[in-house]
Amino acid sequence: MAHEIIIIHGNNTLAGDVDVAGAKNSALKLMAAAILGHGKTTLRNVPCISDIHVMAEVLDVLGATVEREDAACGDKHTVHVDTTNVDSCETPYELVSKMRASISVLGPLIGRFGEALVSMPGGCQIGARSIDMHLRGLEALGVNFEVDHGYLHATTPSGLHGAHVVLDFPSVGATENTLMAAVVAEGQTIIENAAREPEIVDLANMLCEMGAEIEGAGSSTITITGTSLASLHACDHATCGDRIEAGTFLVGGALTGGPVTVHGISPSYLRMPLVKLREMGATVMEDDDSITVSRTQPLKPVAIQTLPYPGFPTDLQAQFMLLAACADGTSLITENVFENRFMFAAELSRMGADIVIEEHHSLVHGGRSLQGAPVSSTDLRAGAALVLAGIVAEGETRIHKISHIDRGYEDYVGKLCALGADVSRELPYHNHRATLRVRMRD
Repeated sequence: MAHEIIIIHGNNTLAGDVDVAGAKNSALKLMAAAILGHGKTTLRNVPCISDIHVMAEVLDVLGATVEREDAACGDKHTVHVDTTNVDSCETPYELVSKMRASISVLGPLIGRFGEALVSMPGGCQIGARSIDMHLRGLEALGVNFEVDHGYLHATTPSGLHGAHVVLDFPSVGATENTLMAAVVAEGQTIIENAAREPEIVDLANMLCEMGAEIEGAGSSTITITGTSLASLHACDHATCGDRIEAGTFLVGGALTGGPVTVHGISPSYLRMPLVKLREMGATVMEDDDSITVSRTQPLKPVAIQTLPYPGFPTDLQAQFMLLAACADGTSLITENVFENRFMFAAELSRMGADIVIEEHHSLVHGGRSLQGAPVSSTDLRAGAALVLAGIVAEGETRIHKISHIDRGYEDYVGKLCALGADVSRELPYHNHRATLRVRMRD
């Protein structure tokens, strides 16, 4: 699997219906939150992706039991997390280094044990993504931190207490970690300038189902009334739909003409991307839990700047850069969230796109035909966008480092094939030749 590549033969075809998986960025945090509730928590609509496997490994090291139901006798998207025997508050570097979201166990571990020893997460392909705001939020609740040999050692010498926390930036991770510790802090905690993403609402809903008291999730001010750890319990919760996966397939519909309908997502999760799709000439139809995108006219240029929710999501920037590269005219894309998101532009330029980067601005001169080429995924969302680029490009496109895509898209190739694309996963040709040589010598 690690050495596979994705091969696309461009046919400019995507049409039909596709079901959206549960949100990666929600399911990971829900698994971490289960640490706070003794017993077996059942999480439904959990995607089958590599990041979920990594989080399961993290929880296993802590003493939890994580089991996914077998598709033959149950629902493969149902995961049971039993935290009854969690007896460790230490997460090793080997696991945290695989996935930054592992840092989300920090808040729950502090809430359960009053202590945590968590490896410091490194940077990633799309930027440094500092955890300073996580630490400041938790420090306000009475947590002391020491850094020792690359590990964060968190202690609560006087216990957790409520506080007024004002975040410098509406950071999703800082909001989540502060929230998960605050539910067992004595007194009331107010988080101002909190992240407003649907995944924050999903986490708050699950914590409330476990017995927590939270108000205001989804707004910029969240109020938490602390309760005792003993009052929290396991629960049964369904993960919200993945708005980024949905947005990726909707871009595919706009790119090729569609129509493409995504099911299992609330249109309210994608207000700004849907506005931009309409601006670019796509037709967008909304239902309660589905969205359809089609296009019959040429793509128009657009101006986009990424911002925290409900602004335009940085996780859809690469996909819309691809749309802009195929539009008639020049588009301006401004990246305000991650400093290295534009690495995707170099790969798209290999396929014939005309993109000029100036600091955190990107000028995309559209109207040029894309040509199939060997390219590499620079990050999760860039990888998904490159596959879409291959579908509208002339000839064959080979995408390397597809493990990035597997982190966040369940059966991406299978879903695209069901929509009519000519896409496959294969071992690189040179590997086949090497195997043949060995057999001939034998």
